[in-house]
Amino acid sequence: MIARRRQVALALTVLLAAGAACQAENRPERAPGRPAPTSAARGFTLVASGDVLPSASVIERAKFDAGGNGYDFRPMLAGIEPVVSRADLALCHMETAYGANGAYTGSPLFKSPPEVAAALVATGYDGCSTASEHALDDGPAGIVQTLDAMDRAGLRHAGTARTADEARTVTILQAGPARVAHLAYTDNTNAGAVPADQPAVVNPLDVQRIVADAHAARQAGADVVVVSVHWGTAWQDAPDQRQLTLAKQLTAARTGSRPDIDLVLGTHGQAPQAFEKVNGTWVVYGLGAQISGETAGGQSAQDPRGNQSTLGRFTFAPPAKAGGRWEVTRAEFVPQMYDLDAGRVVDLGAAIASGAELVPVRDRIRDIVFGRGAAKDGLVMGS
Repeated sequence: MIARRRQVALALTVLLAAGAACQAENRPERAPGRPAPTSAARGFTLVASGDVLPSASVIERAKFDAGGNGYDFRPMLAGIEPVVSRADLALCHMETAYGANGAYTGSPLFKSPPEVAAALVATGYDGCSTASEHALDDGPAGIVQTLDAMDRAGLRHAGTARTADEARTVTILQAGPARVAHLAYTDNTNAGAVPADQPAVVNPLDVQRIVADAHAARQAGADVVVVSVHWGTAWQDAPDQRQLTLAKQLTAARTGSRPDIDLVLGTHGQAPQAFEKVNGTWVVYGLGAQISGETAGGQSAQDPRGNQSTLGRFTFAPPAKAGGRWEVTRAEFVPQMYDLDAGRVVDLGAAIASGAELVPVRDRIRDIVFGRGAAKDGLVMGS
């Protein structure tokens, strides 16, 4: 694991109501032995990756890697750890609920081993969005199991809740000198409607609510507001019209001269989609699936796009004067793929540099990411 200076992330619980106060939670945010940060003196870097979607084959691979003693997802993620662990703040998307007592399943109703949470922390992730189409695959009990396991691992979460009070809070993570609010919402749930008697368990994708939550988090002390949205049409390389419309609405929301939202991270589409600067704010329409088994893309044949993804990396600089916006001074993407045969996440840049013949895969992802003109706004392919 690469050494770096990394401040202990401060988890703050903020009531989602105007004027709410910040209150620090006394819980550990870092696993022992994790490296320190390498952030610049006053700015910070944030990385974000897409769907963690353990299918049956992925679960079997983690069982094999554990040597018959539970499930170990750490080897699966080791290839991307150097990129993730260098960031001041790293966010993932946990698309599935965690099962209990060994009852773990893949599609269509996912129940993943809770050991995946500890593996994400070991890789360098600080928190995950959990609002997704599969959040309710094991009902409200699955949400409790998932969030309890994340808490035990020290992995923060946003988008689902065990109680109404928890649903009215947002976790703020410390990234260098900045406090970053992470909010998450989903456009649908695979298991059908949210239970009428437990409407708070999953955050619905509603523009007015998102803007109100972002505004409240800002008033309560967030320097940067990041919104994860589970949206879009699966297996579509280009964002659909609803994504485009929502992106414009979310990035147009302002309080005075300052935007309410500083970064939008999209998930769900399975395949990677474009990055774009909309109303001066970076939007990732679809990060793709970081971990996923064999996928057919609606057809009978295996579709390799379902195992391709990106990791977004954004460098933020502080405002020139108090109360101003933290600006993204560098926007990058790192192309990735999940190797089905090896059961490993592959950093394509590093793999190609070592001689692997994966240039066509990298180039396809690159072309998709640049598909809406992000190069002109400074997006580059990172390593």
